[in-house]
Amino acid sequence: MQEIVIATHNQGKMREFKALFAGLPIKWISLADLDIHTDVEETGDSFVANARLKAESYAKLTQRWTLADDSGLAVDALDGRPGIYSARYPQPGATQAEQHAALLAELAAVPDAARGAQFVCVLALATPMGTHLTEGFCEGRIAHAPAGTDGFGYDPLFYVPSDGVTMAELPAARKNEISHRAVAVGNIRLLLSKILKLD
Repeated sequence: MQEIVIATHNQGKMREFKALFAGLPIKWISLADLDIHTDVEETGDSFVANARLKAESYAKLTQRWTLADDSGLAVDALDGRPGIYSARYPQPGATQAEQHAALLAELAAVPDAARGAQFVCVLALATPMGTHLTEGFCEGRIAHAPAGTDGFGYDPLFYVPSDGVTMAELPAARKNEISHRAVAVGNIRLLLSKILKLD
């Protein structure tokens, strides 16, 4: 069975990835499983650059195939911010509550029609045959207050018009159908099926 490292210390992401990849004959390993606590500095200027950097760096460190993602929130009224700095917005070390408060403050005077946003996810799979990249998007808008407890990050603020609730209020099964990560994972699943000759 192929072993692949998922390059994250975020247990919420780890749970989502394992659910999204369910059914594949792959053993998924977290950085915690390997007792790796090193953080790769995200010095890239795009989601693609950071995902590639993390995948290739951890692949070299672990000597295993490695899947890394770079994902974040792009808000139309903020010209795409916080973007690649989503995890470090409004400053490094900010709590989720502080991130939510800062975003809501910036958008306080912005009406619903102008509160459009996208969740973006780029996945990079580093293998001995090279690094493969896919991406996924989810469209929504920023709510006026957090709602829901099932998500993480900006999920409680990301309103999904098609479902009438925030991402954090969606059942896990539904989230795993429409999220930016789900779309990107779907593309990687197809790629893995070809590489591992599963189809």
